Amino acid sequence: MSDFHHLKHVKNQQTSKRTLWITLILTLFFTLVEIVGGIVSNSLALLSDSAHMISDVIALGLSMVAIYLASRPSNSRYTFGYLRFEIIASFLNGLALAVIAVGIFIEGIRRFITPETINFQLMLIISSIGLVVNIVLTLVLSRSMKEEKNLNVQSALWHFIGDLLSSIGVIVSALLIFATGWLFFDPLISMVIGGIIFTGGARIIRESYLILMEAVPDHFDLEEIRASIMEVEGVEDVHEMHLWAISTEHYSLLAHVFINNEVQPHCIILAINETLQHKYAIHHSSIQMENAKIHPHGAYGREFLRMKEEERLLEEGLQH
Repeated sequence: MSDFHHLKHVKNQQTSKRTLWITLILTLFFTLVEIVGGIVSNSLALLSDSAHMISDVIALGLSMVAIYLASRPSNSRYTFGYLRFEIIASFLNGLALAVIAVGIFIEGIRRFITPETINFQLMLIISSIGLVVNIVLTLVLSRSMKEEKNLNVQSALWHFIGDLLSSIGVIVSALLIFATGWLFFDPLISMVIGGIIFTGGARIIRESYLILMEAVPDHFDLEEIRASIMEVEGVEDVHEMHLWAISTEHYSLLAHVFINNEVQPHCIILAINETLQHKYAIHHSSIQMENAKIHPHGAYGREFLRMKEEERLLEEGLQH
């Protein structure tokens, strides 16, 4: 019997898939236009923006692979399916952005020292087209995020917000060069764009790093969840508790609980799972029920038994 999971650990995100295909095609087309325009006009600001667009193409390609892999079911080797590839793709994407940003800074410093002539008219035309393209793509991705949450789509959205700002920066740079003749505006604007790219990359790296490190997702309070489980009838203690994300909106929780033997164990499990699902939208949980005398957990278990004994003696004293 090969199907041994009650949850399939898959994502079938048709909206995200369609959005990424549209975004990838438009981005690839404009990237080629921007690369040619940057080389012909000799504009570092335009080339730095095209470098960002290249990273977008790579990121979108990885995102497409991640979405297709996420739709594959889990098996005996990959028990969580292929959901984690979404996070790996995001991490690689953020890392690529950071490396590109460093390259832009280095070239910007070189051009500050040795200015180069620029065809500002071509630079202005291409950057204006880029502004329109980036506005369209930002709107498309924003609409997709309202329907389905996906870290790769979210990363792409931040990219194109950065691209939008970059296009505005290139246009401003071209106008300033035209008005003043000062060529240093080109490397200056390119380094500002590099800063935007690096900031976006660092944000994506942080988000994916936290998931890969199986940190508790930001919107969860572990102590609050522990307190909610403690409110379940029959639960006397919660420990060895872990909460992590396999991918966006796919959470898993593990906890050990000392229980009161006078309460039906299956009822305790059912109540805990219902609490986690309805209150926190955690649908994948593993709860291990324990008796403190049989599963003492070392000093922790001994301390728990000591406290329970003190409570018992106090209750007996009050009764007498």
